[in-house]
Amino acid sequence: MPQRVRTRFAPSPTGFMHVGNLRTALFEYLIAKSNGGDFVLRIEDTDQERYVEGAVDVIYDTLRQVGLKHDEGPDIGGPYGPYVQSQRKEIYRKYAEQLVQEGKAYYCFCTKERLDALHADSLESGGGYDRHCRSLPHEEVERLLAAGTPHVIRQKMPLDGSTTFNDAVYGQITIDNKELEDQILLKSDGYPTYNFANVIDDHLMKITHVVRGCEYLTSTPKYNLLYKAFGWDVPAYIHLPLIMGKNPDGTVSKLSKRHGSTGFTDLVKDGYLPEVIINYIALLGWCPKDNREVFSLDELVKSFSIDGISKSPAVFDYDKLLWFNGEYIRAMTQEEFTRRAMPYYRKVFSEGERPWDVLTSILQPRISKFTEIPEMLAFFKELPDYPAELFINKKSKTNLANSADMIKASIPILQSLPDWKLKTIHDSLMELAAKLGTKNGTLLWPIRIAAAGQKVTPGGAFEILCILGKDESIRRLNLGLEKLKA
Repeated sequence: MPQRVRTRFAPSPTGFMHVGNLRTALFEYLIAKSNGGDFVLRIEDTDQERYVEGAVDVIYDTLRQVGLKHDEGPDIGGPYGPYVQSQRKEIYRKYAEQLVQEGKAYYCFCTKERLDALHADSLESGGGYDRHCRSLPHEEVERLLAAGTPHVIRQKMPLDGSTTFNDAVYGQITIDNKELEDQILLKSDGYPTYNFANVIDDHLMKITHVVRGCEYLTSTPKYNLLYKAFGWDVPAYIHLPLIMGKNPDGTVSKLSKRHGSTGFTDLVKDGYLPEVIINYIALLGWCPKDNREVFSLDELVKSFSIDGISKSPAVFDYDKLLWFNGEYIRAMTQEEFTRRAMPYYRKVFSEGERPWDVLTSILQPRISKFTEIPEMLAFFKELPDYPAELFINKKSKTNLANSADMIKASIPILQSLPDWKLKTIHDSLMELAAKLGTKNGTLLWPIRIAAAGQKVTPGGAFEILCILGKDESIRRLNLGLEKLKA
């Protein structure tokens, strides 16, 4: 019977959720779910110096917003807990001590000062830790331990030969063992190193597929030598290509804040929808077999396969992300659009009811982000101070004189309307244009300018009047008339 596929997302609570981390979580989720397996959340907080208060909540909130529901984790438990590394310290110590007893690891008592001096020298020589404590006599080790001398536990790495591993994306990779330093497994404060804790936890939690960025490719032999030391099966490795950003000069470099927002929360604040972000980052380094672009999360699960992951770096294109966002917005039902637009509507219309359906009908085809709404509708909140010259429009055949005539004729018609509905406003003004023997544009241009105070508006005169309400519409038309008389 084939082994059940299990992946894990193991973020460190050190701040915001970078799109690279989120892509790793997504691919781990897709690998698990496309194979009917389990997606595990594990919090890797062994680096206590980098711990940021509230960062764990950011991780939970991000996964919730994008729909990556974990099957096991600190908040819901599971058969292989605890799922927070700081709560597993004694587990790591037991396995580190086991390697020492088996002669595969050793206590290192080198001081920080000695290590700093070695590091300074290694910058010139290209060397690393000199394995000073690797062959200390047993009696000396016992004496230093009894004296309470601070120490770490280091793994004995092979001094010759090479280590080879297979990666599902990059193929076979070989690293000379002489390039590998005797890595620290347990730090002097009792916390494990990142590499050691990962191997112990992945084995005990039965993780079958390890997904991470390609920058960890050269670290993988360290993991494999640990698996070998314990006699454990090695998981499948899937290393993901780098995410790059476009520079102003046309070149690309590793994605950073100079390219734009790189964190999930910041992208959401910028107006990108969570489902758009997850759809877009799925395509950063993965190509679906049918070359389609727009996917729901469920559709991604059905379409995903590891062989679609590319080795080539992926470029994070903000213009493409904006296009995605617009496509999602236009595909929404009017009800869904209105619901999600309402917080932004309320920034303009703080109280009372408006013809939300009319607002939605003019905005849904026009916006790429909901965050554009308040600025786009600012003229509803306050009439801009505009010059009378805006009434002059060659295409609509309007000038200052006939604009005044058009507004003057429309005010009593609009005042007499029994109800203030879009159709009623439309029909009454169309009837007025016919009665005056004028083109529709000649009547509607000055009405729209007076109502909005600006040349470019979402929607035309009918929609703007309807949304403004009867009293405010008449007030603005009278102000426009006064401006034209001046």
